[in-house]
Amino acid sequence: MRAWLELPAGDPGRVHHEGRVVRAAVETAREQVAALLGVRPRQVVFTSGATEAANAAAWGATRDRPGAVVLCAPVEHSAVRHGSERLAPVEDLAVDAAGRIDPSSVSEALARHRAAPPALVQCQYANHEVGTLQPVDEVVALCRAAGVAVHVDAAAACGQVHLDLGALGADLVSVSAHKLGGPPGVGALVVGRGVRVAPLLVGGAQERARRAGMENVPGIVGFGAAAEALAADGGARLAAEQRSARARTAALVAAATAADGVSLLGDPDPGGRLPHVACVSLEGVEAEPVLLGLDRAGVAAHSGSSCSSEVLEPSPVLAAMGADPDRSLRLSVGWSTVDEDVEAFSRAFPRVLEGLRSLRG
Repeated sequence: MRAWLELPAGDPGRVHHEGRVVRAAVETAREQVAALLGVRPRQVVFTSGATEAANAAAWGATRDRPGAVVLCAPVEHSAVRHGSERLAPVEDLAVDAAGRIDPSSVSEALARHRAAPPALVQCQYANHEVGTLQPVDEVVALCRAAGVAVHVDAAAACGQVHLDLGALGADLVSVSAHKLGGPPGVGALVVGRGVRVAPLLVGGAQERARRAGMENVPGIVGFGAAAEALAADGGARLAAEQRSARARTAALVAAATAADGVSLLGDPDPGGRLPHVACVSLEGVEAEPVLLGLDRAGVAAHSGSSCSSEVLEPSPVLAAMGADPDRSLRLSVGWSTVDEDVEAFSRAFPRVLEGLRSLRG
């Protein structure tokens, strides 16, 4: 990315030499991202991130279907859910205690709206808070059989598990670069073969008239480089990172649940969760002081608590699962995580928890 940050900002839409050089770099990155996702390069539409991609998917699917409902589970990311709610009536899909969408709920809703089919079905690939893998293949198959468009939010899963979006066959898929080690501020909307959606952003013919605006060339190049690294050697690096992440997440969960009153949220089977994310519930203590105590110990974690983020509402994901958002702790590892990080948490967490509980008594 450094070379493209240092160069003058060439426009890939121009026919002069500088424009053609930039166009070649953008198209190379498109090929790299497509190879990681298992799709054709022309299906990849670069965006400012998965949030824009998810909003573009909702806009494109609903704008010509006024009044048609969108089927969306309460565990979907807020960009997906809010992006749908502002455009169409949203009908909830049922989830279980692990935060997993019930395919029978999708089937029943599709049958109920057979006379006036939904404009869109939303189904995340995996949950961003508890890591639960969703039955995306089954949901996509149900939607295809009903002739209903489906958008898959794969931001949490992309770069963490193997994705073959060509085989999945979803109409629209959103992904993000920074979730897989790429730069922030860039992502993509993957458009299914033969699918036509109106662009969210208009005013130019960039991205084959599917997303107007000057391309973020350094970000796109960085996204491509990260995708290429993960797809190298038949995905060997991705597989290695997956094994390391699963082992370190298991160690984090073991250290956390060794303390009294701490239990795992989401699917108890590691194979049913993303390899890099786990969420635990905390009995008798709110998450916010735990987060502060861990932060003082040099450990960064997160929570579904309303006061631990920029929003004022508790996590709808945990609420839908029947868990207490104010007493949850989300733990995650990444490509830069080392064993010493896990050990630091293992030392700090029981000490922080014990100290807070002692204040109650």
